[in-house]
Amino acid sequence: MRPPHSLWPAAALALWLGACAHGPVTLTVSVAASLQKAIGEIAARYQAEHPRVKLAFNYGGSGMLEQQIENGAPADVFISAAPGPMNKLAAVGLIDEATRRDLLRNSIVLIAPKGSTQPASFQDLATPSVKLIGLGDPASVPAGEYGRQVLQHLNLLDAVRSKLVLAKDVEQVLQYVETGNADAGIVYSTDARESHQVRVAAVAPESTHQPVIYPVAMIKGSHAPAEAREFLRYLEGPEAGGIFAAHGFTVPGFPVAAP
Repeated sequence: MRPPHSLWPAAALALWLGACAHGPVTLTVSVAASLQKAIGEIAARYQAEHPRVKLAFNYGGSGMLEQQIENGAPADVFISAAPGPMNKLAAVGLIDEATRRDLLRNSIVLIAPKGSTQPASFQDLATPSVKLIGLGDPASVPAGEYGRQVLQHLNLLDAVRSKLVLAKDVEQVLQYVETGNADAGIVYSTDARESHQVRVAAVAPESTHQPVIYPVAMIKGSHAPAEAREFLRYLEGPEAGGIFAAHGFTVPGFPVAAP
């Protein structure tokens, strides 16, 4: 945009400055991989309603995303699949605590290739018929840590440790099972419902793992804090809530849609 001539009236100058101040904005959002499809749908709708804002997403394991942000990677908003990574950022003063919310809940399931008969339960993971089990790396993937808790609670961890194939995120676990490169996998229920190539063999009782909570917050130092807060409000609103629920997430005030 060409700057105004020095002889332009003050009103014209004010309009030009206002136009510059309200130009296009790109928000960088770091998001847990298990939210990719739901967030993609939400983003399309949000950008249609807010054409000035472009959303750029960085998907991955929540622990990996936390480390990236801590090491200086650009981010305006972080949506984690567990409180732990968000707590680590809070501990080093990298999130705006006033914007932190518990956005969603999920559940943990055991999956197997569609058409298979084994495993039929978590206990079956210890049998010879199951040779490889996909699991997100517990060190950086919340679903993997939840899965480890389930196996430990059911006294299965030592029996299946040698069978575990660790993955970078839940999407990779899903791929292992879909392609038959693993006989079973532990993922979120929302991941299982998105795939037509796997079946849910068992649902982990909530008592076997910590609650699966997805917190969200704005990153301190966001280059567009007003737009980041507006996007956070949208994520908590009815439009986004309906989309999350349609993808199987538990959202306050919304029934989970049938698969």
